[in-house]
Order: sequence, then structure tokens, then C-alpha cells
Amino acid sequence: MRKYIGEIGLIITAIIWGSGFVASAMSLEHYTPYQLLAGRFLIGVLILCALFNKKLKDIKKSTLVKGTILGLFLYVAFVLQTVGLQYTTPSKNAFLTAVNVVIVPFIGFLLYKRKIDLFEMSGAVIALVGVAVLSLKLSAEVNVGDLLTLCCAVGFAFHIFYTAKFVKDEDAVLLTIVQMAVAAVISWMVVIFKGETSFSMETEGLLPLLYLGLFSTTIAYLLQTVAQKYITETKAAIILSTEALWGMAFSVVILSEVMTAKMIIGAVLILVAIVISETKFGFLKRKKVSLQ
Repeated sequence: MRKYIGEIGLIITAIIWGSGFVASAMSLEHYTPYQLLAGRFLIGVLILCALFNKKLKDIKKSTLVKGTILGLFLYVAFVLQTVGLQYTTPSKNAFLTAVNVVIVPFIGFLLYKRKIDLFEMSGAVIALVGVAVLSLKLSAEVNVGDLLTLCCAVGFAFHIFYTAKFVKDEDAVLLTIVQMAVAAVISWMVVIFKGETSFSMETEGLLPLLYLGLFSTTIAYLLQTVAQKYITETKAAIILSTEALWGMAFSVVILSEVMTAKMIIGAVLILVAIVISETKFGFLKRKKVSLQ
């Protein structure tokens, strides 16, 4: 069972993030993007500190440094994604964010001379194609929103890569708390600087914000950090790319979007990508051996 802890944790994370698309859409009708980020990160760090307050006394300097790096990557990626969404379509935003799945293995190759696993790389490319089929509308136009979103994909790729690297030597819970705290501090500094300190207390906006803070931030990022102890960063990126698949599923169920053939093809491609990266066609080799 230990072997599958990483996979199960990241699948649950992707499902939660997928549901977060609906919660974000509802919440953005009442809050600005910067208020939304400030609210969800603050809720996240308060819940984590309340649950794991006894652990805080064991925090190390290395955890603070590494958590700060992750927190910076996390906030910058979210801001670029959010601002980019104001200038491009949601479908392009979702697709370009998912480009991180292909960037992750190259970070290890370029910075640490790690070999690229061909099966994982193939899975990453197929997953990206699946997200494209699932979310992208045909348009050759490239604007500032697309470029910002592409930069956000780089930010998320570095966050996934360094989470896998740092969590090997650090406590996953403390690492999550520090990065949430850093993201929250930066978020509130931006909100105060922009003069957006007046928050709506309407239930229609507050409930989805609380959902984002509790589930999409606290639980999801804690699960991601713990799960990445047991799985490679490229596999993690591929599994997390199913966020688009789950987002589609929740949109169909909750927002009554119509299921199309395009959606089904995209979903199948993403699932094929996971099978390739996870099994590396090992089941075919076993079948061949048994036949001999």
C-alpha cells in the first residue's frame, strides 16, 4: 500500500483542485482575484497552525528557507495565472497552465543533469495533448494573457519540482505551513498596496472562499507535499494535470455544462498518459514472459 500513497494522495489533490474551478468562479463574482488569493492562503495557514501547533516548536531554519522558496513560487504562479485570465480565455488559461507537466522533467535535466525517463516524458506529452483537447478552443491568437499564463506554468513546474526535492529531507506538514504563511503574507501585502481591504461578507461569496481555503488550499497542498515524498516529480505533474479532467466533470455535474465528444477524447488521453507513466507497459512484458 505504501507504494501507492503518492498516487492516491495526488489523485485526491487533483479532484479537489478540479472542484476548485467551480468555487473560484462563484467566489470571483464577489471578490477581486487578489482578495481571493489573500483569503484562501490566510484560511489555509490558520487551519494548519491550529491543527499542528505542537509541531511549530520543531521548525528548523532549513524548513523556513525551503518553505519560503516554495511559497514564493506558489504565489507568483497563482498571480500570473489569475492576472493572465483577465486577458485570455479560461480554456487557454487551463491549457497553458498544464504546460508545467512537460516543463518539470526538463528542470531536472537542465539544472541537475538528471536523465529524462522516456515513458514519463511520453506520458507528460500525451497528458498535455489531452488537456489541449479537453479545454482548448482553436485560436491562433497569442496575447499578453497567454504569455503570463505560460510564465505561471513555469512557476507551477518549479513548485512541483522543488516540493519533491525539499520534502525528502523536511517535515511535510511544516514545509506546507511555511509556504502557506509566505504566500499569505505576500497576498495581504498586495491587497493592502492595491487598497482592496474591503471584503464582502455575503454568504454567496464567503462559502466558496471558505471551501477554497479549507479544501483547495489546506487539504490539497498538504496532500501534495506529503504525496511527493513517494513519487517522482514528473509522475506528480502528470497526475496533477488531471485537475482539468476533474474540473470538467464538476462543471458538467454542478454547472450543468454539456458533455461533448471532445471532452471524452481529452479525458481518455489523460488517463492513457497516467497508465504509460505509471506502468511503463510493464504489464505487457509480464504477459510476454508468461506466454513464453
